[in-house]
Amino acid sequence: MVMSDSARAWLLFLGFILVERLFELVLSARNARRALAQGGREVGQEHYRVMTVLHTAFLLACAGEVLVFQRTFPGVLGWAALVGAVAAQALRYWAISTLGERWNTRIIFIPGARPVTSGPYRFVRHPNYVAVILEMACIPLIHGGYLTALLFSVANAVLLSVRIRAEEAALGAEYQRAFQARPRFIPGSAHEPR
Repeated sequence: MVMSDSARAWLLFLGFILVERLFELVLSARNARRALAQGGREVGQEHYRVMTVLHTAFLLACAGEVLVFQRTFPGVLGWAALVGAVAAQALRYWAISTLGERWNTRIIFIPGARPVTSGPYRFVRHPNYVAVILEMACIPLIHGGYLTALLFSVANAVLLSVRIRAEEAALGAEYQRAFQARPRFIPGSAHEPR
């Protein structure tokens, strides 16, 4: 199989995303140890493994669809998707830096800890999940991975519907009060469930 220059660049980009995710897992493990040492409690363990499998399969599918179906770079759509993916990364790291040691890939809450309402949390309840939603849609589309974008966006929506309910329930009444006027995903949205 002959690989195009754009496919090679695509695989390098996916390699960067993979390294980034591995770094995030190391950071998350460190933050989890700290949170648990401060009396934190984990919830949602039953769906964490599903989330891990979903995100791993997503990266494999991004590469696989392009290689197996010999997808080509889709021009304007690919550039637009790249802009969306970069914006998602920026939002993700804004959320991570705002939460600091409280950021985690697991749902660990520390009783008595006040909700973080600064940074992107001024606008929406779940900026990190907004970033994940954008990534699932945009990253595959950079190189024509239409099936991956569709299938994993749907699977991610199902997973997030479970995860967000568990997270918001665990964060309790103070979180609900702090975020009652903020939408989950879209700033300024009057029609989004709160």
